[in-house]
Amino acid sequence: MKAVIQRVTSASVTVNDEITGSINEGLLVLLGVVQGDTQAEAELLAGKVTRLRVFRDEAGKMNLSLLDTGGEALVISQFTLCADLKKGNRPAFTAAAPPEEATALYEYFCECLRFAGVRVQTGVFGAEMHVALLNHGPVTIYMDTDLWRRD
Repeated sequence: MKAVIQRVTSASVTVNDEITGSINEGLLVLLGVVQGDTQAEAELLAGKVTRLRVFRDEAGKMNLSLLDTGGEALVISQFTLCADLKKGNRPAFTAAAPPEEATALYEYFCECLRFAGVRVQTGVFGAEMHVALLNHGPVTIYMDTDLWRRD
């Protein structure tokens, strides 16, 4: 699984001119599911996201997590994170999990966040979405469970 996580003051997602998800302070998570990903990777990534210490404490240090601040998460499916640009300039998405598999793991990831106590909003899997955000910092972090498996 691959994720781009952005600390936001607010974020929302619109599908067909209708807001389907909206959060205040928290994290916007763009989530890509790769072929071969499992529930174990979804659990690992969700755990990292919930405990990611990117919010400021009383001393101004990035030392607090979503769990510490009561922040929210807006999770957007993003198969383009699985792009392969080794050949040419047109991305290939062959590494992305098939829609049925990706949908199930995307939903499972969201459930893992909820189970941890995070309020979660979502887009619509597979839909064309418009995402609006006010990045705070800016703080943007890339996570890839494949890289963790190699360590």
